[in-house]
Amino acid sequence: MKRYLLGLGCLLGLSVCSSPTPNHADTVRIRWARDPENLDPLVLPNAQAVETTNLLHCSLLTVDYAQKKFVPWLAETMPTVRRTDSLTLVTYRLRPEAAWDNGQPILASDVAFTLKVMSCPGLPNEAARAQFAFIESIQLDSLDRRRFTLAFRGKSPDLVQASGDYPILAEHQLDPRGQLRHISLAALRADTVQATPRRSASVTAFARGYAQKNLGRHPENLPGSGPYVLKEWRAGRHVLLQRKKQWWGDRVPAAPPQLRAHPKTLDYQIITDDATALLALRRGDIDVYPMMPAKEFVRLRQNQKAGDLAFYTADSYEMLAAGFNMRQPALRDALTRQAFSHLFDIPGLIQASQQGLAYPSVSLVSPTAGPLYNDSLPLLTFDPQKAQALLTQAGWTRNSQGWTRHPAGAAPQRLEPTFSYRAGEPAYEAVALQFRAAAAKIGIQVQPRPMEASLFSQQLRAGRLEIYLQSLSGNPFVYNFAPILHSQSTGWGNFTGFGTATTDQLIEAIAAEEDPARQAQLLRKFQRVLRQDCPLVVLYFLRYRLAAARRLTNLHVTGIRPGYEAAAIKSQPAGAVRP
Repeated sequence: MKRYLLGLGCLLGLSVCSSPTPNHADTVRIRWARDPENLDPLVLPNAQAVETTNLLHCSLLTVDYAQKKFVPWLAETMPTVRRTDSLTLVTYRLRPEAAWDNGQPILASDVAFTLKVMSCPGLPNEAARAQFAFIESIQLDSLDRRRFTLAFRGKSPDLVQASGDYPILAEHQLDPRGQLRHISLAALRADTVQATPRRSASVTAFARGYAQKNLGRHPENLPGSGPYVLKEWRAGRHVLLQRKKQWWGDRVPAAPPQLRAHPKTLDYQIITDDATALLALRRGDIDVYPMMPAKEFVRLRQNQKAGDLAFYTADSYEMLAAGFNMRQPALRDALTRQAFSHLFDIPGLIQASQQGLAYPSVSLVSPTAGPLYNDSLPLLTFDPQKAQALLTQAGWTRNSQGWTRHPAGAAPQRLEPTFSYRAGEPAYEAVALQFRAAAAKIGIQVQPRPMEASLFSQQLRAGRLEIYLQSLSGNPFVYNFAPILHSQSTGWGNFTGFGTATTDQLIEAIAAEEDPARQAQLLRKFQRVLRQDCPLVVLYFLRYRLAAARRLTNLHVTGIRPGYEAAAIKSQPAGAVRP
């Protein structure tokens, strides 16, 4: 996890003295294991940044955690869908109450502007550009400034839901001179503005102005439409969000749950050490401890003295995976990667590091996904002898000094892989040590490399790691593997280097397929391809574990990240709660 080693008085974005200590009766204090690092809505490097952004900014649609489905947020209703021979047309209308903090209404032109920002050259929008490239155009309604239609190819319900799942940005805040207003989304996406000097100058000026706002460190430069504002951010220590006194969602008649924000203050306390976080929970210094270490969760739940705490679990869509960088010479062939996959003792790791609160999977699809999960594939077995046989088949030869091979026309190779992971993660360390011990028994020297989170991320993006551990998050709504396995994502989301024209087409077909039975077939096929090519190994899916002060209710504990809904939490007076 990224840690900022800053002085006690150092603060990013806002003055340390800008707010008094919040009243604990009106505050929900939540433990975070790491800093959000960057709060630019285009970047969002980790789950903490995503959670913060979802409280500062609204999207067209959001998730109803209880029902596990998308529901309207900025949108007045779920969109209407009309299909032609070649296009899907999705029409939204924004809620009439939706407004920015200065009272200006949120309009369709803000949605058009947001799509342009996500496609504008010169911005750090690689992830958004890839994820929402399926939206080809937006048509504003000439008679209704809140109505608009998105057009895209493909008929999948997943794409309809994804078409409303991004934070809407205020045009008047980021582009008061309207530099992008007269440039089409298609021109920005194709980067053809360079052919027109005037447009090129406008895009360059906008990108320069965007960079100057430094939203990653100063999110207060972009007020959002969400129920909270950033009150204080002490890097590596805490993030303090305060509920707006006048939020547009409060004016919606009979407001649905997604438009209710109960805590007056959300205080995210960044405690990197698990033992320190546990002590803080037991002392009452924090109210919510998500993803508590399994051993402590089980022990504390069994402790009758913990009557002031409540414990929750939920099967999640978050998995721990070992990735193989296929761009590294020793890992370019599938047989070598398959061999390494049999050196993970997955049942042993689940029991030792997760106390059984996790479950194995054949691939990136959760076993709870029914027909989408390829249950015809066997779970990986811990089999060092099979690993040796596969290495021999891949051309490796074992001698007294280890394993070597001599590819034709290339330099000799030694099999001494590095195994990288974020330092300070006991579960990651357990995997690395188990893998190293198993490899050593068949003559492979593995070099564990625990790394500080920022360095790990930097090395991962640069393609310098060989074998690495990474936490991946999915959801039950959309199966779009493009950000992590499409060839065009190599270097910023795809760190394995996996991807061919055939697999790219399969990934695109899965995301675009509208028939559930056909999508299930494609997903099952993709899981077989991943098992064969083995760019990564899913070790297990986590069962979310959350402990919270018993006075808190309405947590909406779920398997969807972050595992709870902070804005929905309600707090009762301590004396009103009985253990």
